[in-house]
Amino acid sequence: MRRRATLARFVLDHSLLLLAGMIAAVIWANVDLPSYGLVTRPLHFLVNDVGMVFFFALAAKEVFEATLPGGPLASPRQALSPLAAAVGGMVAPAAIYVLLTSTIGPAELGRGWAIPCATDIAFSAMVARVIFPAGHPAIPFLLLLAIADDALGLIILAVFYPSGDLSLVALVSLLSAAMVVAYWLRRRNVRSFWPYVLFAGSLSWAALYWGGLHPSLALVPIVPFMPHGGPKRGVVDSTDSDHANTLKRFEHWWATPVQVVLLCFGLVNAGVPFGHLGPGTLFVLTALLVGKPVGILLFSLGARAMGASLPPGLRMAEVVVVGLAAAIGFTVALFFATVAFPAGPLLAEAKMGALLSFAAAPLAVLSARLVRRRPEPS
Repeated sequence: MRRRATLARFVLDHSLLLLAGMIAAVIWANVDLPSYGLVTRPLHFLVNDVGMVFFFALAAKEVFEATLPGGPLASPRQALSPLAAAVGGMVAPAAIYVLLTSTIGPAELGRGWAIPCATDIAFSAMVARVIFPAGHPAIPFLLLLAIADDALGLIILAVFYPSGDLSLVALVSLLSAAMVVAYWLRRRNVRSFWPYVLFAGSLSWAALYWGGLHPSLALVPIVPFMPHGGPKRGVVDSTDSDHANTLKRFEHWWATPVQVVLLCFGLVNAGVPFGHLGPGTLFVLTALLVGKPVGILLFSLGARAMGASLPPGLRMAEVVVVGLAAAIGFTVALFFATVAFPAGPLLAEAKMGALLSFAAAPLAVLSARLVRRRPEPS
């Protein structure tokens, strides 16, 4: 019984259900694509637009606690580094992609320049948790970087790949109402997290949905309003048993259901049939595997030159490891590809590049081992 509990905890702590869903989706889509599409297509909205709200909420909680006094991202100088790194992790891959498409071609692939800008926060966080011990500042650094990356990605989608009209009125009015409700709940000292989720969270979800943006980040602006304590001993330390405040109870309640959501997320989104390799595949893959770590490292160095600092305990050599973990575009890059290209060979090639970006995971593990063997000189 104890072994089963230990195994279950290992699976949950390392997000292996997400990996299982991904593998099942890839096999299913390549064995029987019609049945895969028939089963998973109706689930996209429920999983991506509703279920993933709680994954991003838990990620936001970890970042928020890291910014509290005593946390690894408490200082503005420390927070500037991951934000600068996020920008670098988007600019460099896009530049490499545009360079490749403009010099090698075909020119039609140029429309997909935003695809390698993506970072799959779920897979990247999973890899970071495998590489770094609980409480290591690289994990909140990566989470903040990935969330900023996704936020900037939503702006790119709205500006350069609009799927409809962006309604600023709906976005601003409903989001303002959501934050007012969350503030009122906090002022009333409401200790249960459910009113924050059901009332403020629903308004926030509606704001993003009707405003023309993806609603999966709905609880991100609500999380800071939940009553909380100080930062955890380790920002993502799942062994913390202190559930005395609202935010920790929220984390404790949703920790296991979110893993089930991730299983469904991998199953619903990762079903890409093999067989379409081409220039688009190479361009997306190169831009992610090279551009992400290079851009994140260079912009982090630039931020340090401007007075920013890395979180205590995070070395610049480890930023390269973070950059490789962030190079997993995967499902987010798949989404970018579907809005960049119509159905056809270019879309298939780009999707294959996004899928194969999971190769960044073993590269990140290998680079982490090399970094540990070679201490950074003082």
